[in-house]
Amino acid sequence: MVKCGVVQFNHRPGDKAANFKIIEHYAAAAFAAGVNVLALPEMCLTGYWHARHLDRDGWVALSERVPEGPWCQALIALAGRFDMAIGVGLVEQAEDGRLFNAYVVAMPDGKLHRHRKIHAFESRHVSSGDGYTVFDTPWGVRLGVLICWDNNLVENVRATALLGADILLAPHQTGATDSRSPHGMRPIDPLLWHRRTEDPERLRAEFQGEKGRGWLMRWLPSRAHDNGMFLLFANGVGEDDGEVRTGNAMILDPYGRTLVESTSIDDDMVTADLDLDLLPLSTGRRWIRGRRPELYGILSRPLGHELSPLEARFSSEPVRRP
Repeated sequence: MVKCGVVQFNHRPGDKAANFKIIEHYAAAAFAAGVNVLALPEMCLTGYWHARHLDRDGWVALSERVPEGPWCQALIALAGRFDMAIGVGLVEQAEDGRLFNAYVVAMPDGKLHRHRKIHAFESRHVSSGDGYTVFDTPWGVRLGVLICWDNNLVENVRATALLGADILLAPHQTGATDSRSPHGMRPIDPLLWHRRTEDPERLRAEFQGEKGRGWLMRWLPSRAHDNGMFLLFANGVGEDDGEVRTGNAMILDPYGRTLVESTSIDDDMVTADLDLDLLPLSTGRRWIRGRRPELYGILSRPLGHELSPLEARFSSEPVRRP
């Protein structure tokens, strides 16, 4: 068994000190619950959707170097204090000056692993990463990381599985976005979030409906099932610069079954014991052994209709196959 926790929380835009206090709070709660691996949301240290309005200087002000930055070092100390792996989203500034939507996982031995979002669309000032992130842990399992939209492209999850990931950390800032797909997500009125104390059930119905959980359950279980891995979904919750994140923090097993999930409309953490004996004969792992790689060259061949992540995310043009 490995015990894991996932967190949803409403970050403070641009206030790294306040957000780190929330991270500390949940790390302490996870330690008290015996958690080994804790996943928090995408860009939860820096704040997320407000940053799309920033110029380059604004993004630089949010960023830090990895691993030597002050908040990375504070996270490493926190992981050591609680003997835990802790994953947190932030903005990284690389040595060459490029900026990345990044996710760092601090380990209890002082190591820090970093994933750069492969499909970054938040700003023209943010670069996309160009690699996968899979690493060993003291608990005999390998962790992988994919950030938000990285998980929507099935190739990324399969590649992470082929690199040996047993548990996928999937930090997000999602729910209730204004999808261009006719049957995709739709916005939630921010007024419902601000009136959550007076009318909690109306907001909960939105979070649990097609704008939140309903959309997630169309595809998230298949990522876990088809690739034979556990999946830790950590998400923002509440208003985020005009959009409303729906929380829905959950942990899925290698059969795509929900082990635990939050139905809270506010900050929350849920935990589960992961039975590693489910991994070896899970359906997805057996299917992967039946692959025929010699047929899959088309997956790496440009077809001529590809767009950058930013263009693809916000394009309103109908998609026509080449």
